[in-house]
Amino acid sequence: MVGESKANLFGIINGLLLCCIALITVYPIVYIFSISISDTASVVQGKVTLFPKGINFDAYIEVLKDQKIPRAYLNTIFYTAFGTFVNLLLTSIAAYPLSRPDFIWRKYWMFGIVLTMFLNPGIIPNYLIVQGLGLTDTVWALVIPNAIWTMELIILKSFYENMSSQVREAAVIDGASEYRILFQILIPLSKPALASIGLFYFMGHWNSFFLPMIYLNDSSMYPLQVVLRDMLIFDEGSGKNLVDAAALAPQAKKNATIVLSMIPVLMIYPFVQKYFAKGVMLGSEKG
Repeated sequence: MVGESKANLFGIINGLLLCCIALITVYPIVYIFSISISDTASVVQGKVTLFPKGINFDAYIEVLKDQKIPRAYLNTIFYTAFGTFVNLLLTSIAAYPLSRPDFIWRKYWMFGIVLTMFLNPGIIPNYLIVQGLGLTDTVWALVIPNAIWTMELIILKSFYENMSSQVREAAVIDGASEYRILFQILIPLSKPALASIGLFYFMGHWNSFFLPMIYLNDSSMYPLQVVLRDMLIFDEGSGKNLVDAAALAPQAKKNATIVLSMIPVLMIYPFVQKYFAKGVMLGSEKG
């Protein structure tokens, strides 16, 4: 009875704690959405706290009229899709030999790869390399420096190692080459792991603004996150008076853009959430 009461008490406390965390997490999203669909006067006067007041979609219409934002949205979609594809392809190729126990100097290669997690050269050497290769103002400047992430490589390597060796042995007996084993056997069987690390890569590309801000000088190539940053700096430093703010409602337009930027993530995450948790566990099993 004492054990059951302690368990019930723990469940209640745990449930309350999780509810508090959920409210803290959901409130900013609800607040941003409420600001984006509230009327201009309520937004400027600070009357919107949780629920929208005077519902209208003028901010979304204004955002879609601005050619800069839809173009930045398409740029972000392209950078994210292309970058994630390159990430998954190169990570799959690199993880395969590292998962093989007969790979020459395997421990030394892994030591060097893990060492990169702790010894980052910094942004200046990276920029000089990208500039020296002539990659500035190209999509390759956003893809090549981040082609393989160390943690995601370790996760996929661990997944390969946990797969049954009988599958590879049967393929070798049938005369399959290493390329065929990787692309026709291992990768199709690794869809859960690829979905997991793909979510990491997707989020990294979608939320990236620092690298595009450094490597891209052409404003027509800016992703959505850089445009949002410029909007935030411009709105805070423009010094508009109350009448101008009431006419333009920069807060509503800015929050409408943020809501639009969250839609793809909110649509994709529920489908790969189970793989996300599984990928974290895989990374903790082996190194």
